[in-house]
Amino acid sequence: MAAAPRNVWAWRRLLAAPLAVVLIAACGASTTQITDEELARRRNELVDQAIAPAVGDSAVVAAMRKVPRHLFVPKDLVNEAYENNPLPIGEDQTISQPFIVALMTHLLQLGPQSKVLEIGTGSGYQAAVLAEITPNVYSIEIVEPLARRAAKDLAAAGYGGVHLRIGDGYLGWPEAAPFDGILVTCAPDHVPQPLQDQLAEGGRLVIPVGDNPDDQELVVIEKKDGQLIRKGIVPVRFVPMTGKAAEESEAPKSEKSRTRLN
Repeated sequence: MAAAPRNVWAWRRLLAAPLAVVLIAACGASTTQITDEELARRRNELVDQAIAPAVGDSAVVAAMRKVPRHLFVPKDLVNEAYENNPLPIGEDQTISQPFIVALMTHLLQLGPQSKVLEIGTGSGYQAAVLAEITPNVYSIEIVEPLARRAAKDLAAAGYGGVHLRIGDGYLGWPEAAPFDGILVTCAPDHVPQPLQDQLAEGGRLVIPVGDNPDDQELVVIEKKDGQLIRKGIVPVRFVPMTGKAAEESEAPKSEKSRTRLN
């Protein structure tokens, strides 16, 4: 894997997508049919302009070129799929900006034998990108309609090997641990202890932290000699983590958290 780019300010510029874009998309976009060739051209253009120059990681860049993001967005937003912006996917959730998907994947520093856990399946797009790098992908989604839709869309796109679970991602997936990488796509106000415990020696946890959407930071935590080393990367904006992250005093794992999708 390539070393992390040093130009953090370039990352910050690429993360500065205007909220207006999301609001316009939520009101409906053009439903004009677009050819597969045109979609592929737009995908490569997005990677060439917004991802490859800032994320110098050949495996991640290749994954971003290959995964068809338009299969993971609502049909009326296909025309927006290869803009470098987040898009609404229902249930008050969004599909992340392509650049942030690439950046977070890069920060994990995965190899083809790595085992990775994603917290917050959402549309399934991030899981598909991870699956292009390693076949050992586990993903948890707390919102059942999203989880079931993601399972269907991942299978249709050729990523049926991703292991999915409906449940509270705060608790991780202990029976599949340890993980070489853990990626969190929602923001708690602290780093969940179960996720720290389930990180393998030498592994990396990439997570946005902050209870205020306007004051969150993307953090990388690396486990070395049993110690956790934390490093802040860039300011970000994610939906809050729900479940036990929101109510620490609640009882542990519910029956739903053991519902497997595949």
